[in-house]
Amino acid sequence: MADTDTHTESLALYQFLCQNIVGTENHVKTIRLLNSVRDNVISNKYHVTITSGSFGEGLDMRGSDLDIMHVVKPIEVYSDEKKRQRPNIQYYYRMVTDDVKPGYTHLLPENNGIKLKVWDEFNGVYFLSSTLLKQSVLGTSYSDIHKIHGPCLSHQGGQIDQAFCLHCKTWISQAFQWITRSNNSWPSYNVKQSIIKHGVLFVPIGVKGSPKEDIEWRISFSVGEKMLINTFTHTQLLCYALLKILVKDVLETNSECSDLLCSYFVKTIIFWISEELPQSIWKPNNLIYCFSRCFSRLIYCIKYSACLHYFIPENNLFENKIEGRARELLLDRLYTLHSYGWRCVLFSDQLSNFHVSMLINHVEPHSLHTIDIAKILNSKLLYFSNNWKDVEFEIQTYVYKKGIRLIMSCDKSYLKYLYTYYLSLRCAQSAQTISLNSTTNSNKQQYKQYNSCLCTLLQNIYHDAVSGWLMLASFFYTSKQYKKALCIIMYSLSKCTAEKLYSFMEISDIQYQLLELKLFQKKTIVRLWKTMLIDFMKFGKKSCLIPNELHMEVENEVCFISSIVYAYFLKFLCHYHLNNVRQCQNCLHTLQLILVENYCIEQNGQLPSEDYKILGIALQMSGDYEAARRSFLQSLELYPDHKFNTSYKRLSLMSSL
Repeated sequence: MADTDTHTESLALYQFLCQNIVGTENHVKTIRLLNSVRDNVISNKYHVTITSGSFGEGLDMRGSDLDIMHVVKPIEVYSDEKKRQRPNIQYYYRMVTDDVKPGYTHLLPENNGIKLKVWDEFNGVYFLSSTLLKQSVLGTSYSDIHKIHGPCLSHQGGQIDQAFCLHCKTWISQAFQWITRSNNSWPSYNVKQSIIKHGVLFVPIGVKGSPKEDIEWRISFSVGEKMLINTFTHTQLLCYALLKILVKDVLETNSECSDLLCSYFVKTIIFWISEELPQSIWKPNNLIYCFSRCFSRLIYCIKYSACLHYFIPENNLFENKIEGRARELLLDRLYTLHSYGWRCVLFSDQLSNFHVSMLINHVEPHSLHTIDIAKILNSKLLYFSNNWKDVEFEIQTYVYKKGIRLIMSCDKSYLKYLYTYYLSLRCAQSAQTISLNSTTNSNKQQYKQYNSCLCTLLQNIYHDAVSGWLMLASFFYTSKQYKKALCIIMYSLSKCTAEKLYSFMEISDIQYQLLELKLFQKKTIVRLWKTMLIDFMKFGKKSCLIPNELHMEVENEVCFISSIVYAYFLKFLCHYHLNNVRQCQNCLHTLQLILVENYCIEQNGQLPSEDYKILGIALQMSGDYEAARRSFLQSLELYPDHKFNTSYKRLSLMSSL
């Protein structure tokens, strides 16, 4: 197997990856649990939400994708003539795999109704079009911030890819051989049965260059693949992470090799090797041996232009992709890297400061606990919620009632806290869609909406220490109840203390020591957030709870503001309307100090730009136009996007006065 030196190097590398890149085994389990609970909360009667990609697998690494799959409930696909009629299914489609590349299918409508706009004709037969479906969904969402990217609708910032998928609840004939292929202990019988029971998904993309590309659908085993990765030992997962780093950080730095390989190829290779090697091999002291085995297999697959799909081996993933001059260049690069042995991964800047001697500096378990907290604090995962579009009130009500049921039915306290956390995030969004000042509503309707919004906001205080309360204060401000708003603002500000945590921060030594206390080690991550996190304020597009003074910020875009900045700004607005001049000046002075000191402010480029804009608005209202102009210019310097940063528009309006 491997000699003693290699075992020592493996253990050191294992420890380094846990501390600096992937996180500990407990951290990965936490991420997966967060994914599962969030998906469960935001799924509704129209679609099931599944977090896939690297995040879905529990890998919260640099450059990890946040891929979301929305499985459309009213549509069901079946693979044979025996379809199961269910009353809540509106549309049935049958798989037609004749004259289609393995791993793909056509979907033939089985409804007697009228022709739908998402159907396309080929040789006199209508099929469900993957292209038309994506265009249809894009047309009903925010087309200004989404574009079609492969099978997904992608945010232009590249942060989130969302795919609308269809589901077949039975196992398909193309993958029957997988059920009996492996006699190894991996995957276990129970895992296989769970994967088979789920069935398969269909994502809207065809074979590139095919004459029928627009009506082809790729068969996706993403849920099954997620189940397989969840069975990995932590060593397997770290090996997978190293291969991803090799591809993304080392190979793709060469322009001639970029975009040739992807994470899915790496995942496929590690699945095949996991079938071949006994689970007992995947241990920390064998990490380098396992990685080297996978690296060699990658070279072999490229040499022979063959990477067989794990579930459907007839589908060669390298077909028409890894060939010709590109393949030769890639092989030359891989052979060069292979000559360095496992140390080729040290060419990545993520591992460049690794040294075997680090094993001597043993990390205590409580320190690993704080390292995990720091990783989540800098992750997009905890803050992601379903922002696809402004959903209908009916769906919001459905999700809210479902969330309450999930909380009430939980017999495990840690799950109860998780559901409460995500329901709190959801309520923050829902409350902002309830109009409080509609002139068309009767007094009775307005009173009903007022109470509905207030009740929703009272469920919005469980995801952090401050922002939920500030949203409630914003509610009272927009209702012109300034004194009530001030009471809540003062309570919120009392929690904005130096030891608190906020997103994208570097945790100080004092905070590490605090988090290492037994009191905090016993808390789950969401319970810790409730007492220690100062989350940012998030106002949705056309929010009904944002002050009138900030309506320009949410006309076309979501608005993010640091909580402490928003607290003092809202305090300033309350005193402004109460004609308390001295208190207004005090708020402005404190707000300026906060920005100078970066006190409790998220270190994210877009958020401070909003904070300087907020200061500029307050200064402008107070009559200090020159200071206001400087603040708007500072905002533009931090975030010079004239389309989304309204500081440019505010400066233009000031110039016209």
